Amino acid sequence: MMLSIQNLSKTYSNGVIALDQIQLEIRSGMFGLLGPNGAGKSTLMRTLATLQTADGGSMNFNGIDIDKDPIKLRRTLGYLPQSFGVYPRESAENLLDYFALLKGITSRRQRKIKVSEVLHLTNLYEVRKNHVSSYSGGMRQRFGIAQLLLNDPQLIIVDEPTAGLDPAERKRFLSVLRGLGTENVVLFSTHLVEDVNELCTDMAIMNRGKILMKSTPAQAINDLVGKIWTRRIQANELHHYQAEYSYLSSSYNTDHSLNVRIFSANKPGPFFEIPDHLSLEDVYFNALRENVASHA
Repeated sequence: MMLSIQNLSKTYSNGVIALDQIQLEIRSGMFGLLGPNGAGKSTLMRTLATLQTADGGSMNFNGIDIDKDPIKLRRTLGYLPQSFGVYPRESAENLLDYFALLKGITSRRQRKIKVSEVLHLTNLYEVRKNHVSSYSGGMRQRFGIAQLLLNDPQLIIVDEPTAGLDPAERKRFLSVLRGLGTENVVLFSTHLVEDVNELCTDMAIMNRGKILMKSTPAQAINDLVGKIWTRRIQANELHHYQAEYSYLSSSYNTDHSLNVRIFSANKPGPFFEIPDHLSLEDVYFNALRENVASHA
């Protein structure tokens, strides 16, 4: 399976360029789209889900021209937006039965089987009689996954699904999502680096409507080996390091000093050392740094 995006562009009426000649090819598996809020991720998600149109470019999924045949695409699409509403006084079981009917499962017996299947898959079967409005944030997100699975989608799009979840709910949700990526194309949008690191086999970083890089998490980290440096500084020195070096990030020590991380192809000065390990955060902050520098 393949999702191909070519030269996709979108500019809003206020002049904001949300999509700037986006090009991506995404195969089966978990694909993480990482970027800050306002990067254009949700615009891309909504456009792929046929909820809005692009100004130019093309999108194709397994031979389906998404622009020309959105109805055909929707038959194989599962979409979980950043937030969604539910009927306040309906149980999960009843709502899923209704959604299944809307998705064309006319047989009551088939709907019952499918609803039971997705409730078990998302660990919601025991609370299927409860109103969805009474669910916790993580349970609602798992209900969102349950409803998108009713039509056995091959293309699954989830937009910022772990925002606002507590750590335990996030782990449960990611566990459900991870199981979907073995045979389907799953496009997972987030601003949380750890989600991509834990979940995704391939990734891209997006900002200001552009794709800044596309790689695997492991390869992206490997590409920075020998180019990230750290040293301990005092908090009042931070502004100097931000101004004088290719600054990435900093973290506090227990004595209120800082460990500052910078990018440099060579050792930038005395007392700088190669860190014990690199992370996807280094990749993310460096990509954003380069993007900001290119617009300076």
